[in-house]
Amino acid sequence: MSNPNPFFEEPLATRDAAVRGAILKELERQQSQVELIASENIVSRAVLEAQGSVLTNKYAEGYPGKRYYGGCEYADVIETLALDRIKQLFNAKFANVQPHSGAQANGAVMLALVKPGDTILGMSLDAGGHLTHGAKPAMSGKWFNAVQYGVKRDTMLIDYEQIEELAQQHKPALLIGGFSAYPRELDFARLRKIADGVGAKLMVDMAHIAGVIAAGRHQNPVEHAHVVTSTTHKTLRGPARRFCSDE
Repeated sequence: MSNPNPFFEEPLATRDAAVRGAILKELERQQSQVELIASENIVSRAVLEAQGSVLTNKYAEGYPGKRYYGGCEYADVIETLALDRIKQLFNAKFANVQPHSGAQANGAVMLALVKPGDTILGMSLDAGGHLTHGAKPAMSGKWFNAVQYGVKRDTMLIDYEQIEELAQQHKPALLIGGFSAYPRELDFARLRKIADGVGAKLMVDMAHIAGVIAAGRHQNPVEHAHVVTSTTHKTLRGPARRFCSDE
């Protein structure tokens, strides 16, 4: 017997040809161009399958075992797996995998560690930093008194002496290490020493280097920072999400 209501069975090509056409064009674009945007990624079939699953139907507010909705037992299984794997991968004691984006995770950490109006010290956008590290157009640049550090013009390396001077001068409540466009290693131990010297918390945004850290090719900021944030979809090659870990 045929189903008189094909809503649940019709493929996207039939239900919305315009959207299906745009998706196919995007697939063609990705297959024919070399993508140089550092924050983008080509995911595996397994990731696409997980992202396109029945989990899209489910609300799961709260934390595993402490949800606001019923029927979350299998969402709990998946979130617990993610938590355990993140903690093992980066040798962290605590983790949160619920932020939907890097900006959300960074904002959540800032609001947890400092108050609006407090001083934060982060890498400037024109030196390779990220918008959420205190750039004026971003909320972090509006909510907080954002002071920015940069790189030495002759070497293009992070100016740690400048960071220390700015920290001593402005006494930030939060020092941010991390970047979007800086191809060198970060000295997390030195950043922690600077932060401790002025009583600041150290947050490290390792989104762009999480993969090389996981592979053991870069020092692990979890050993030095009070809080570490990262995305899952850049060098970790997973779906587009974010996580935080705490010392």
